[in-house]
Amino acid sequence: MNLFKAFFLLVSLSLSTALCGQQHEFTHQDTLRGSITPERVWWDLSYYHLDIKVDPEARTISGSNTVQYKVLESASTMQIDLQEPMNITKVEQDGKELGFSREGNVFYITLVAAQTVGMIKEVRIHYEGKPVVSKQPPWDGGLTWSKDKNSNHFIATACQGDGASMWWPCKDHMYDEPDSMLISVNVPQDLTDISNGRLRGVTEFEADSTHTFHWFVSSPISNYVVNINIGDYVHFGEKYDGEKGSLDCDYYVLRDNIDKAKVHFQEVPMMLKAFEHWFGPYPFYEDGYKLVEVPYLGMEHQSSVTYGNGYQQGYLGMDLSGSGWGLKFDYLIIHESGHEWFANNITYKDIADMWVHEGFTTYSENLFLDYHYGKEAAADYVIGLRKNIRNDRPLIGTYNVNHEGSGDMYYKGANILHTLRQLIEDDEKWRMILRGLNKEFYHQTVTTQQIEDYISKESGIDLKQFFDQYLRTIDIPQLEIQTKKNKLCYRWKNVVEGFDMPVKLIVNEKSVWVQPSTTLQKKRFKDTINSIEIDRNFYVE
Repeated sequence: MNLFKAFFLLVSLSLSTALCGQQHEFTHQDTLRGSITPERVWWDLSYYHLDIKVDPEARTISGSNTVQYKVLESASTMQIDLQEPMNITKVEQDGKELGFSREGNVFYITLVAAQTVGMIKEVRIHYEGKPVVSKQPPWDGGLTWSKDKNSNHFIATACQGDGASMWWPCKDHMYDEPDSMLISVNVPQDLTDISNGRLRGVTEFEADSTHTFHWFVSSPISNYVVNINIGDYVHFGEKYDGEKGSLDCDYYVLRDNIDKAKVHFQEVPMMLKAFEHWFGPYPFYEDGYKLVEVPYLGMEHQSSVTYGNGYQQGYLGMDLSGSGWGLKFDYLIIHESGHEWFANNITYKDIADMWVHEGFTTYSENLFLDYHYGKEAAADYVIGLRKNIRNDRPLIGTYNVNHEGSGDMYYKGANILHTLRQLIEDDEKWRMILRGLNKEFYHQTVTTQQIEDYISKESGIDLKQFFDQYLRTIDIPQLEIQTKKNKLCYRWKNVVEGFDMPVKLIVNEKSVWVQPSTTLQKKRFKDTINSIEIDRNFYVE
């Protein structure tokens, strides 16, 4: 069993980076998916109503998505994304049927009515099909059709990277989010659907023994974190007294797991306490917080975080850091909930900047430990993660073609932020920067440049070369040191031009700051230098 877990861990953590590490040739479809095309730019999303029927036996989805939008520029063609083998069957606007054409995973809808700047318009898109089955969720997108041990259907979606258009028609680009959304899901009466937001009601249909669950999301939401989770669920919950008042925490688990879930999910209030301290208020009080059991590992679905870690500490029972501290928390609860701040509140505009999601959220594991177990425990953990860094590709991917950077965005991203904390020195100032990010970019989509500029401004440090070095190259700064009696010579190597990051040394067991550049510098001490090392909290060589 341990060998299986180790193999699964290796595959799951390395698959996407291994594939992305290969030479990538981008296609026209990549551009259509990853860029803000002329058929996208002229309209701004305001609302979706996804109204679907899920047939577990046939493994099909059918229904419609009503897309409400504001006209920014006059145009007559709209791009809607829906991936094969799903298919659009009809499009309507103002009671009239519209024509459309298909180019791979893109549908072009021909609009008849005038699209006058400033108008709020709607199109209703009918569709159906048998969506792709995910081979290895959540890294491989699609639907998971499984059954629980009582032979009840157990179904879930996960589609980051591959896109929400794998199972529903939408404007499948991260730059534009609807301000709100209604998700209506029809399932057999012996099953329950749990989706994002708050449950508005359930409509019963005795004729065909089905019922429809209506979930309303009152906050902006990215396409990829919209989800359906269908199973024989039971519910329990609690109220958390948070920074913005009482937060509804609701838990949906398989019937046989409720007793252990009631014990294991006591970690949720611990998570909220730590993250509200470091990042500010939970970003979706209006929609509540849910933790939902699923038949795969789990993912950061907004206000509907999915969980499949087997009610155990660590990642599938393992400590990713090797420090021991990784077994003090359930990786899936902490990591995926951390995404509510960095991914769902602050969202990248282009997947090339995915490090903003994964770097900050992996770092959130460290801050959870910091809050509950102390600074040294947190440092042990994040430094322990360094052994997983490959330095195969830069953390930032290629823009406008739906291409993410290296999988190092997790562990290297966390260590970049841990190093940055050392440069700022003042922990309270660092905390205010993290909270400030979530306030400044509240419910917004951003670029990495905006994040870099904000941290530079608020820290009072010019961090251009720092970010260029760590995000845009695979080179780790090397500090070249030479000592002779009481004299220290030092300089940076393997760095971008202008790199002059200060670093803390431990000289004769005492902390000393130096600020190397690429030019050799010298420093004299009173006593002979008997021992010297770099402070372990800096990610340098």
